[in-house]
Amino acid sequence: MEIIVLGAGAIGSVYGAKLVAANDVTLVGNPDHVRAVQANGLQIEGIEPQTVPIRAVTRFEQIKPNTLILLTTKVPATASALEPVAKLVRDDTTIVALQNGLNSDQIARAALGGRGVVLRGISQFGAIFERPGTVRYMVKGYTVLESHQRSSRIAAVFNAAGLDCRLSADIATEVWRKLVFNCVVNAITTVIGGEVGQIVRPELNRLKQLVIDECVAVATSEGIRLETDLMAEINAAYAGSRNIVSMRQDLSRGRTTEIDYLNGAVVALGARNGLPCPVNDGLTKIIKGMEARSRKTGPAKFAGGTIPQRASDRERSKKSGAVSSAHSLKK
Repeated sequence: MEIIVLGAGAIGSVYGAKLVAANDVTLVGNPDHVRAVQANGLQIEGIEPQTVPIRAVTRFEQIKPNTLILLTTKVPATASALEPVAKLVRDDTTIVALQNGLNSDQIARAALGGRGVVLRGISQFGAIFERPGTVRYMVKGYTVLESHQRSSRIAAVFNAAGLDCRLSADIATEVWRKLVFNCVVNAITTVIGGEVGQIVRPELNRLKQLVIDECVAVATSEGIRLETDLMAEINAAYAGSRNIVSMRQDLSRGRTTEIDYLNGAVVALGARNGLPCPVNDGLTKIIKGMEARSRKTGPAKFAGGTIPQRASDRERSKKSGAVSSAHSLKK
């Protein structure tokens, strides 16, 4: 299958790396990442460490018949990523919005002007963008894909690549379930500056439950029933995880987060339906304050969003520093 990964950051790069063995895959990413992949291949650390030869570009000017586009940008970048290529999209092009939050598929359809077929997808994989050309594959999960006449072929390709694709006839409920997980885990672990696994700390249970209760109330007002024990599911899913949520990764690099499409979206829908959501509103305001601070001070000085270096990275930095010092002395 012809596959374009549009917005190849951490998750997009992992999907591309797993799909390229049996498909014609192109990563579309930022210039630094693309240059590094072109020069040295895509470096996968963590789970399944490997160097993956894969095509990487910053833009494309043609879409072949029956191409699959995996849209893995952050939700705020959806329109800006799709509008420049909208005229290239064909009737037989399928775009899978593999993103967090609410309404990313609707944003994609609007940006494409109705071209192609846009499907909603959910990824339960986890990865960290370490540096240009290198991602750390942290969590082996699964993919949920909206049921459609085109979905079975995509699922077969994903399953062959080890991406465990499950079709859902009720994608709206799946999106809301993932939204609740993100509202709890992304916002709270970003605020406390911790790894994902720290979300199971008992002292956070009251805060977690308040976030969940507000989300479930708003979902119910939208006709979505979330009747399982979400607190227990979150604790079981993330206990022991060393992953870092994408929200914290964004702040560490001075980027805008997806908070408006997560907790902020719950607050907005709640207001529309007469349901105050003070806890989600508070978390949204805290994250926005952290965004402002990150932009003002710069990522390097933003302690609240800094991702701690692993031992291997610290050793690499020491060696790099020693080489740089020796080089300076030679001048």
